[in-house]
This record gives sequence, C-alpha cells and structure tokens, in this order.
Amino acid sequence: MIKKTEQAAAQPQSAKPRKRTKWTAGACAAIVLLCAVSAVYASGVRSAEVVAGKRELPVYCVERDDNKIAISFDAAWGGDKTEKILDILDEYEVKTTFFLVDIWTQKYPELAKEIAARGHEIGNHSTSHPEMSKLNAGQIIQELKTMSDHLEAVTGTRPRLFRPPYGDYDNEVVLTARQEGYEVIQWSVDSLDWKNRGVDDLVSRATKKVKSGDIVLFHNDSQYITDALPTVLKYYQEQGFSVVPVSELLLDGETTIDTQGRQRPAATTIPEVQENHGK
Repeated sequence: MIKKTEQAAAQPQSAKPRKRTKWTAGACAAIVLLCAVSAVYASGVRSAEVVAGKRELPVYCVERDDNKIAISFDAAWGGDKTEKILDILDEYEVKTTFFLVDIWTQKYPELAKEIAARGHEIGNHSTSHPEMSKLNAGQIIQELKTMSDHLEAVTGTRPRLFRPPYGDYDNEVVLTARQEGYEVIQWSVDSLDWKNRGVDDLVSRATKKVKSGDIVLFHNDSQYITDALPTVLKYYQEQGFSVVPVSELLLDGETTIDTQGRQRPAATTIPEVQENHGK
C-alpha cells in the first residue's frame, strides 16, 4: 500500500485563469490504462492479472457438507515434539498433513521419514522459509524444487501441496506454484499455538467455530501442542468431524476459489436462454 507522506503544494493564485484542456472520455480512459500498465512494469510485477485487478487466492477452506476437516502442522525449526505428536495422532487414528521446510528436513531426515512411514501427507513449505512475495518467479521455482527434490530423495514421495511461509503470498507466488503443479494452501482456523499462551487458549482457538471444510493450523514445535492436541482431537470426534489430510479435503473435478478463499465446485451448467418471441 502506498502511503501519502506529503501534502499537495498550494497552487499560486493567478490574475488570469489558466486555459483548461478539454479531454474526451476516450482519451481519459486511454491515459488511465497507460498509467496502470506503466505502474505494473515499474513495480516489477509480471502477471497481467494485476492490470485486470484480479487477485489470485490460495485455498483457505473447502465447501463441504460432510463434516470433514483437515489439520496441518508447519515444521520449520524444532523437532523434539514431533514423535509425540505422531503418537497422539496414531492414538486417535488421525492422518494429517505436515508442511516441511527443507532446512528442517535436512536437519531431521529421520523424522521426515517417520512422518511419511506413519501414513501422513507431506507438503512443501519452501526450502529456506523466506517471504515468498519478495522473490521473483525463478527464485520461487527454486524454493519449491529444491525442497521437493530433497524430500523425494528422503521419503520417496514428492509433495503436491505448497504453503507459503508466514502465509505470505501475492499473485506471482500463487500463479507460479500452480504452474509448477502445486495447489497453494492456507488455513481458515489458526490455533496461534506459536504464541505459547497456554493449553486452554490453544484448545479454544482450535475448536471454536470449527465447521465442515475448515483447515486448522498448528506447529510441530509449539510449547503446548502435545498437551492440547488430545483434547482438540477428542472434541473433533465428539462433534462428528472426520479429520483427513488436506489433499483429501480438496474437491475433485472442476473447482473455483471464491473471494473468501473457499474452494467450491465450478458451475457445470449454463442456464438456458429462453426466447421471448414478443410474448
């Protein structure tokens, strides 16, 4: 967002009014379009979508009515609680999605193998955990490719989901990731577990107002995650929710993403046009 930092200078008074140039509507429109295009190129944005004013959104949640939700764990730094998290998930017979950063996978390759071996999905969370919107298309591709190549070498599986670090993205990030074959995933319920506010706060945020199609965000190294997770999973089960990996939450077939980041079925039929014939 461009902030205005200066007041417009006062215009000097003139004894004779200046002659104003008359502009046609077409000329004004042409100038506006030219300015928009110039601004796009000057800012380094490469997507023509920006000129049209279209914003590309990741999937924040999914339109479903079958009580399916997904929980996800971002792993970028510590690993000491990961085994316990996996044990709790096994106890409640839950499969989920771990978004791994490659610097984490390099440090904890055995944990990455264990996550995959226990039947959980692994998503790409970048190579070095940068602010993705500050990268160009080539750098975005490299962040995705390096992580996926290494994960495939370690676990034998290649991720098809991508979560931008810090939840930071722009049109270029979303479009580039999709061109590389990834679906970009955010979240609709944030546990804020990384703020380490205690078990009760974590449980409340992870369970309050959860509905079918939601994606819940946790972190594998937050202070209270292993204490809170059993209560959270028990609540979900008591409410009749079925917890699945993110890829199983996503819809099949033709879909669209609305302005709230909700993935939903695309319109499959075109309403018939009825002819009036003067009646």
